[in-house]
Amino acid sequence: MGASLRPDAQNQPEVKRIVISGYYGFRNSGDEAVLKSILFALEEEGRQQGMRIAPVVLSIDPAWTTHMYGVEAVHRMRLAEVIRAIRSSDGLISGGGSLLQDATGALTIPYYTGVLKLAQLLRKPTFIYAQGIGPVNRRWMDPLIRGVMRRSAYVSVRDAESAALLERIGVPGGAIEVVSDPVMGLPLPAGAVPGDASDDAVASEVPIIGVSLRHWRKDGADLARAAEALASLARSRPVRLRFLPFHTPSDAETSRQVMEQLGDLGSGSSAELASPGDDPQHMLKAVSECDVLFGMRLHALIYAANQSVPMLGLSYDPKIDQFLKRVGLTAIGTTEQLNADAFVAEASRLIDRREEWLAEHKAAIEQLKQEARRPAKQIVSLLRHNK
Repeated sequence: MGASLRPDAQNQPEVKRIVISGYYGFRNSGDEAVLKSILFALEEEGRQQGMRIAPVVLSIDPAWTTHMYGVEAVHRMRLAEVIRAIRSSDGLISGGGSLLQDATGALTIPYYTGVLKLAQLLRKPTFIYAQGIGPVNRRWMDPLIRGVMRRSAYVSVRDAESAALLERIGVPGGAIEVVSDPVMGLPLPAGAVPGDASDDAVASEVPIIGVSLRHWRKDGADLARAAEALASLARSRPVRLRFLPFHTPSDAETSRQVMEQLGDLGSGSSAELASPGDDPQHMLKAVSECDVLFGMRLHALIYAANQSVPMLGLSYDPKIDQFLKRVGLTAIGTTEQLNADAFVAEASRLIDRREEWLAEHKAAIEQLKQEARRPAKQIVSLLRHNK
């Protein structure tokens, strides 16, 4: 590969430039956590294998991405910049996240497969990093996905359902590795202690219920049911409802709307809106301080698993159910139905019998953490042997 930066001396590692394509720069905490996790994993695996990875991130806001992560970034929608970045690279990573799906529109799959196809036309190896595939409702998308997947040097997906979907559209099953979401490998900020909320010690005896909600139904009925369930819990026992906006500003506005619907809470209960900022590790720290996490956002649930926080999932998309299944759980409700009494009963059980929950799900969580590093290990190994 002519783009590699050769070491000047024997004790200096070879440098490989890798373009990373994903939903980056949009200030979505979940996707930013995916990027930060990938950067951590590539840096660590490169160090272990005697190589330095120099990432180039395709971002909607390159200046912000460079400021946040200290890496080179180019604008994902400026074709000339993207071509230059790929041409001068040693390969392209696509992922992680739910990139190859058409639930959010008909342009998503053509964009991400187009970037992969461009790298392949430029004869650069492409790597699929722990993606969640689907839903794919438009059958004309299948050849786009199949073509780039079959030409990729490495393909990994974050659940068995994604692997099965790829096989159905013609990607050989033996070429697909099932791993976990990269965020399962994200560490807390340097010096942070899991669950330590020392700055909040005054109310430390009151359980903290993390709440991550997003707008989904146009009529808001799903959020109204969530508000009813949370209010019922807060009236049944003292709790602190801590709303965690994963995608700002939209989730913050959604959280405020739900907080307005809570009504009078019971004695000793309260509701608050957290503002951990843009750094995914700070949000991970905020989740670690919760006693239970009620999550609609996929990465809120993944953060909870990462920090072994008992969780209640509200499903709006198959990816929620697929992740919960990997932890050994099922959703407490969906955007179509949520029983307030069942919610209160299960939330109370998790608060009062946390250790039982941890013992039951510890092995599954540890498995996911181990799997989170597999793609980086494989990709660095392939790059090391691709001279």
